Formats: sequence, C-alpha cells, structure tokens
Amino acid sequence: MAKLWTVIKREFLERVRTRWFLIVTVFGPVFFGVIMVLPAYLSVRGMKDVRVADIRIIDATGTGLGDRVATRLNGGPMGDAAATQVVVVAPTDVAAAESLATKDVMAKTRRGYLVLDSLTISAQKATYAGRNASSLNEVQIIESALRSAILGQRLEKEGLDPKRVEALTRVKVDMSAERITDKGRGGSGIGSAIFGFMIAFLLYMMIVLYGQNILRGVLEEKTTRVAEVIVSSVSTDVLLAGKVIGVGAVGLLQQAVWLASAAGLYQFRAKIFVALGMPAMPAIPLPQVPPMLIVALVLFFILGYALYAALFAAVGAMVSSQEDANQAAQPVVMLLVFSIIFAQPVMLNPTSRLAEIVSWIPFSAPVIMPMRMSAIQIPWYELVGSLSGVAVTAAICVWLSARIYRVGLLMYGKRPNMRELARWIRQS
Repeated sequence: MAKLWTVIKREFLERVRTRWFLIVTVFGPVFFGVIMVLPAYLSVRGMKDVRVADIRIIDATGTGLGDRVATRLNGGPMGDAAATQVVVVAPTDVAAAESLATKDVMAKTRRGYLVLDSLTISAQKATYAGRNASSLNEVQIIESALRSAILGQRLEKEGLDPKRVEALTRVKVDMSAERITDKGRGGSGIGSAIFGFMIAFLLYMMIVLYGQNILRGVLEEKTTRVAEVIVSSVSTDVLLAGKVIGVGAVGLLQQAVWLASAAGLYQFRAKIFVALGMPAMPAIPLPQVPPMLIVALVLFFILGYALYAALFAAVGAMVSSQEDANQAAQPVVMLLVFSIIFAQPVMLNPTSRLAEIVSWIPFSAPVIMPMRMSAIQIPWYELVGSLSGVAVTAAICVWLSARIYRVGLLMYGKRPNMRELARWIRQS
C-alpha cells in the first residue's frame, strides 16, 4: 500500500506542479467562455457594417412588388433611406437586366440583385445573386423582406389592411420550460439540458486528455528505459494502478476548479455582455443538482476514466514509438468518438429509445448517462444497471490491460499482433 501511495503521489505532483497545468486550470474557463461569446460578439459587430438594402431589384411582375420589398429593406435594421434601386422591366427584358446588374456587382457599385418575375407571384420563387450570397444572415433578411411584401400584397387583394394585420400578428411569446420530477418541480428545463451537455462534454474531454496523458507517460518511461528501473522495486500492477489513480485525481481537481470558475463567470455574465456592447444574455436559472446526482456523476467519471485509462496504458505498453502509439490508439479513440456522436440526438430527446440504448453500452454510458441524468429523472434500476455495466467492463479492461502492461512494458521492437497479445495475457 505504501508503494501504491508513493506512485500516486508522484504521478499527481508531477503533473500538478507543471506550468502547463496551472495555465490550463486557471485560464481554461476563460478560454471556453471566449470561444462561446466571441462568435456572437463578432456577429453583432459584423452586422453593424452590413448594408443589405444596397442591392438592385429587377421587378418583372408588373404588380409593384419590387417597391414593396425595397420599402421593407430600406426601413429594416440594416437598411438606409432609398438605398435599394428598383428597376421595372418587361418579362422579355429580364435577361438583359440581369446581365447589366451582374456587371454592376462585379464593378462593386451594388452588392447584388434580386429578380422578381411571374414565378414569384404564382409559386413564391425568386432569384438573388451578389457578392454576399454566401452570407446566410443577409440572404435571410432579403428573403424575410420578400416574404413580408408578398404577404402584404395578398392581404391587400383580399381587402385587408396589411399594416393592421401585421401589427396584430407580430406577437412575441416568452415561454419558459420547467422540469417536473417525482419530487415536484425541478428547475429550468433549458438550464438542465445545457448543464447536461456541458457535463457530458467535460467528461469526454477529461477522459480523452488524461487517458492520452497516461499513454504518453507510459511510452516515455518505456522508451527512456526508466520503466526498467521502476519495476525493479515496484510491481507492474502497482505501477499501473498508481498511474491511473494519480492522473485521475489530477482530472478531478481540474474539473472542480473549472466548475467553480464557470459558476463565477455566470454570476458576472451581465457585466461582461454590457462591457462588450452585446445584448444582455437571458437569465437561465441553474438547475437543481441534488447530492445523489453529484455522486453519480463522480462515479461515472471515475469508472469511465478507469476503463479508458487502462486501455490507453495497455496501448502505451504495446508500442515503442509515438507513430505506433497514434495508430494503436485509434480503436480506443473511436470508442470515445462513438459516444460523443450521440450527444446531440440524446440532448434533443433524452427519453428516446436511442438514448436508452446508448446509455446501457459501457463504452458510451460514462458520457451519455450523465447528460441524461442532468436533463431528466432516470429510474434507479436503469442508473444502477448502467453503473454496474460500466464497472464490470472497467474491471475487465483493467484486468486485461494489467497483463498486457506487465509483459509489454519491457518489450521492445515490433508492435504485437492479436495472437501475441493473447499469449501475453495467458502467460502473465
């Protein structure tokens, strides 16, 4: 036991004392906050420079639809007074008007042009071409203005006042979603979904980062022949267990710091958004996290980490170079990728049959089940069954990896095939 504690302490302190660990732990939440806020901030700043109304409308409908669209673009949030040019042409002259408009766009006198013809009236079809045709936001604004103009024209034909109808139908509904569990109301449904996805993503990242950390550590000790010195005083089983536990403790410490920092950033979110000149972020109540849920999340992390860490350690013991390690680790990485692929479908519908099946698979349960637990209430038998499956699979992987680790740590040369691995397991 003393030797195990020595290995755990060495693995823990060796990583915690590094400058890289301190930088990632302290600035990790800031980095994730920036990558979530920065795109929205750049979008807001970019939209201020947009001039969607600076286009030409070629109107061949004969109904004045082009003027209606221009009025909506010029009066919209991205429009300028009389910025849109409307050219009324006969249906036979559309091709020539398009050719002239294309030359103007190429000369940068106009951003683009919109073609309205008989199909726009009968089948609601129109064509837009311009330098900003790849800008989804700008095209959506033009499409919305066209849709509103067609609707107004139809209402006028029915004898209705389009302005009055638009004022009556433009209603914004602010609806909140709240969970109800067996114990009553359980907080915001949207907040629970976001919290669940963040937990799943965090567990996935921790397993990937620290699992590969173990692989690199084992490979480094093997290639530098340090392992030969260590195993002379410590058994390989104790060395493997110490590595897994020590690195896992580093991961738990980092997660605790990140969660505390994220909670602090959330409290000051309003001031941050105001300082950046962005609209205030809507208040999303944090979900209620009972103690049993926290215990289950920690258990899933520990078991899932032990499962994958043992596999990564076995891969590190099997190979003798970084190139071989990258190839040999691909099956293990694919198991992790398999779990994160289903994160979005499960988040959108955590009660579906797909979500239940993926939650029972031991290799994906450590990521999927915590997300479902945060979003909905899971029956106790399903939770116990999923945890038991992960625990049994982790125990099997640790048992197999320990035997591969015992033989492979002192083996050099060509990477073993499946028959040689089976012989290692039998002989050890």
